Formats: sequence, structure tokens, C-alpha cells
Amino acid sequence: MEPIIIVMLLGASLVALLLVMFARREAAAERESAHREAESLRGEARAAIAEATRREQQVIEREKEIAADQRNAQAYARGLDERVEVIARDEKRLGRERAALDVERRKLRDEHAQEMAQLSETEPDALREELRAQLLEQAREASQTELRRLERKAEAEAAARARQILVEAMQRQTGETTTHATTTRVALPHEEMKGRIIGREGRNIRAFESLTGVNLIVEENVDAVQLSSFDVQRREIAEVALRALIEDGRIQPQRIEAAYTRALVGADQRHRQAGLDALDEAGVKGLPMPIVDTLGRLRLRTSFGQTILGHLVETARLAAAIAEQVGADVELARRAAFLHDIGKAFTPDQKGTHALLGADFLAEHGEDPLVVSAVAAHHDEVPQLTLEGVIVQIADALSAARPGARREDLDAYVQRMESLEEKVGRHAGVAKAIAMSAGREMRVVVEPDEVDDEGARALARTIAEHISKDFTFPGEIKVTVIRELRADAVAGQA
Repeated sequence: MEPIIIVMLLGASLVALLLVMFARREAAAERESAHREAESLRGEARAAIAEATRREQQVIEREKEIAADQRNAQAYARGLDERVEVIARDEKRLGRERAALDVERRKLRDEHAQEMAQLSETEPDALREELRAQLLEQAREASQTELRRLERKAEAEAAARARQILVEAMQRQTGETTTHATTTRVALPHEEMKGRIIGREGRNIRAFESLTGVNLIVEENVDAVQLSSFDVQRREIAEVALRALIEDGRIQPQRIEAAYTRALVGADQRHRQAGLDALDEAGVKGLPMPIVDTLGRLRLRTSFGQTILGHLVETARLAAAIAEQVGADVELARRAAFLHDIGKAFTPDQKGTHALLGADFLAEHGEDPLVVSAVAAHHDEVPQLTLEGVIVQIADALSAARPGARREDLDAYVQRMESLEEKVGRHAGVAKAIAMSAGREMRVVVEPDEVDDEGARALARTIAEHISKDFTFPGEIKVTVIRELRADAVAGQA
């Protein structure tokens, strides 16, 4: 019996356990259903709240629109009132003007009646003569008025056309807006080259500066050196010599002197090549070599910081563009403009203006008389004979007036340095005077046969006193007098 009871008890326990499990599952299902229903109700409540909020916002916006409409209506009403007032004032004004016109009309009617009465008493011939005079006077006044109108119209059209031509010419020839500075940068192949350039205890750099008259500036952490001098010709020769030394790699005082000599000798060839290059840039053909060489010398001449050769090329292009627009001879204008400042190559050595000197030089070398005339007249020293000559003047002014083309402070600085060198060079025994370090140092090379060592010291003091007395300058100017005696002899066998 006991096993049966145990089995029955286990079965009852199992059934009770199953019932409990079923009860818990149903309770969980009911809780889940209740939770979903609660979530659904909460979602509906949130949607209802959002809808209510949206509708409330719409109501607020509508109220704002209504308020804005009311304000607009009020403003419109005020505008209407103001317009009514303006119309009323205009009506009063028109009434007054109408009354004044009625008075003037009656006055004119009375005057006309009087004139008709007088005319009735006038002879027909006299009446016709008076009418004829009145008609002639009216026609004269009308023709003068129309003539003035046409003149103003023609002037306006001519000015607009001239501006268009000049703008198109300048637009075609937009060039650089930089001017020559007082330094030239020379790149170095490697850092070791700086030591070679300086030399032992600085002997190479001293020899270079003494020969060229140009400051050689060596900076740290820069793979380049700078050549500084106000004189562009000295600076160019020094640059050629330095580049040759850097390419060779062997730098010592004797090689520096040889490189400097070669740079001096090769200047003419560089002038010619520069002239030929400028000829190609300007589009000018058929110039004799003497003229080309003379033009090449202008590559290192400047006017207010603008290189003259570059100015000639730019002027030639501008003149050609303007001549094309106005129907003039393009090639004649181009050629005359390219040659107009060639006389500046002679002004340092010859008396006279550069325009007339250039014209004489071109005439001697068989240049076209029309070109010679345009060159001579481009500063109005002689009358203009051709339209192309006037175009040369215009192109010259345009090139010089281009923004950035010229810089007066540089030209003043160069003139001051040249004047300083010239005055120092007048002292007895001075072979060469060179302003260096932007004018803060004056190096004077003397003739060793004329000035001894003691005389060199005295000369340095004299020059320093002369500079202090005759020149105004900030800071100090160091005067260094160099006396070097060289003796050469040739050894040979009989």
C-alpha cells in the first residue's frame, strides 16, 4: 500500500505543480496583455497630446497672421489717408496754377490783340521783312542748339571709344608690376659652397667685394647668397662672375679676378643677346646690329626703377594694339615705340635730350624717316608729323603710368649713391670710389704711386669730413681707403 500512496502523492504533487505553472503562465500572459494595452493607451495619449499641441501651435500662428494682417490693414489705411491728403493738396495746387494760367491766358490774349492791331496798321513789305527776320533767328538758334548737341554726342562717343581702345591695349599687355631692387639672389648647390665663397679668414669675400664693388651677403640656413648694390650694372657683372665661380667650384682670389675679367669682357655679348631677345618679344624685325647692340645696353639702365629695355618692349606692344584699333600703320607704330628711348644709351656721355640723340642715331643708321620723326617728337621737342607718332606718346605714357611699373624712391636712392661716388671720386689720387652696404660704407681705391700709406689715412679723414659737410644721411658712413701696390714681371729664357 505504501508505494501506491507514495505514487499517488507524487502524482498529486506533479499535478499541483503543473497547475501552478499553468496559473503562472496565464498570469504572465495577462500581465503582458495588460502591459501592451497600457503602452497602446500611453501611445494614444501621446498622439492626442501632440495633436493638441500642433493644433494649439496652428491657432497661435493663425493669431499671429491675423495680428499681422490687422497691422498691414492699419498701415494701408494710414497710407490711404496720406494719399488722400496728398491728392487734396495737389488739387489745391492745381487750382492755384489753373487760376494763374487763366490770368496769363487773358494777358496773352490782350497782347495778341494789341499786336494784331499794330499789324493791321503795318505795311505788307515791312511785315514780311520782320517775319523773315524772326524765322531766320529761330532757325539760327535751332541749328546752334542741334550743333552743340551733336558736338557733345561726338565728344562723348570719342571719349568712350578712346577709353575702350586704351583698356583693350592695356588688357592685352598686362605685365609685371615689379621693379628692379638693389639685391640679386644666387642659389648655391650645397651648404659647403658658402665656406668656399668666404675663404680662409674671409679673403675670398673681401677680394670679390673689392673687385666688383658689390656686397656679398652670406646668411645661415639659406642655400643662397645675395649680391647687394644700387648699381645694377655692377651687380650684373658680379652675378655672372659669381655663377662662373660656383660652377667651377675652385674659388680663390686669382680665380675671382679671372672670373670678373671674363664677366667684363662678355658684357657686349650679353648686351647683344638681350637686344635680340627684346626684338623677338616686341615683334620688330630688320634692325641693324649696331642698333640691336645699343638697345641691349639698355637692359641694365633703369628709369624710376623700371628697366628701359622692358619699357621699350611693353611700349611697342601697346602702340601696336592701339594702332590696330584706330586703323593706323601697326608696324610703323610698333617700330617707333620700340626705338623711342634708344637715346638714353647716350645721355650719360653726350649732351642733349635722349629723344633728339636717339633720332640722330637712328637717322645715321638709315632708319625710316617716319620712325625718326616719331622718336624725336615723343616728348614734344619737335612737332608731330604722323598719327603713329602720337600713338607712340600715348603708349609711352601708358607703360610708365602702369601701377607698379615705376618707383620714385628707388630712383632717388640710386641718384644719391651716384652723387656720393662722383664727389668722392674727385679727390686727388682716387682711382675708384664705391658706395656699399646701402650707402653705409664708402670704399676708396687710390693710386699707389700718388698716395702713400700716411696719405691714405689723411685722405680717409678728408673724405669723411667732406661727406659729413655736403651730405645729409641717417646714421654713419664708414670710409675705407684701400692702397694696393702690384708689381708684375715676366720670367723667360733667352
